[in-house]
Amino acid sequence: RAPWGIPKGAPNPDETLDYSYEQVQTQLQNVKRGVADVVTAKKRLELQTAKLEQNVVKLETQPRQALAANREDLAREALERKAAAQAQLQGLDEQVKQLQDQQERLVAGQQTLETRIEGFRSTKEVLKAQYSAAEAQVKIGEAATGIGRGMEDTGAAIQRAKDKTEELQARASAIDELTSTGALEDLTAGDQTQLDRELAQISASSQVDSELAKLKAEVGSGDGATKEIASGDAAPEPQQPQQ
Repeated sequence: RAPWGIPKGAPNPDETLDYSYEQVQTQLQNVKRGVADVVTAKKRLELQTAKLEQNVVKLETQPRQALAANREDLAREALERKAAAQAQLQGLDEQVKQLQDQQERLVAGQQTLETRIEGFRSTKEVLKAQYSAAEAQVKIGEAATGIGRGMEDTGAAIQRAKDKTEELQARASAIDELTSTGALEDLTAGDQTQLDRELAQISASSQVDSELAKLKAEVGSGDGATKEIASGDAAPEPQQPQQ
């Protein structure tokens, strides 16, 4: 599943950058192998040149030795071989020089490529960090605004919870209202009938009336005693003791 904010199937910049970096690294390795091959070929030609130089030195003494022995034919043959060796030596020198130039160009190209690869590596890491930061910012923004699919699911769950809560609250209010109006029977009343409950209510009401009348009588008798005390003679003041 593609990250939030990124179209499904879109290439991941991190993977693209890493793949490009691997490609240029492969090119650098190829350049290094090319440099190694050129150096190897140059060294091989230099060894051949050294052998030819030794052969030319040897061929320089042979004509003299042949003339000293009155063998002009051998002296001529030695000179011809010397000329051929010198010509071959000149050709090898030119090939070595060409390989040297090619080696220098490859080394310079290798250094330039290494510099560019190092710069690309730094840029790649910066771009990957920026992409990760932007991706995180998009996720945070989508989460904060509810755009993301996860927040949509969360919002739906919250709404379902609210609906269920409101439904239960309404049911509880309805039960309370029906109970207070007597529309719902008290389940704790057991097997009592409606008549039993009405008789019990009348009995309780009669008991309340009886107790109320008793209290009125008691309160009334208390008020009479108070009135008699108020209408009678005042109580004599206590005498002061003689000195």
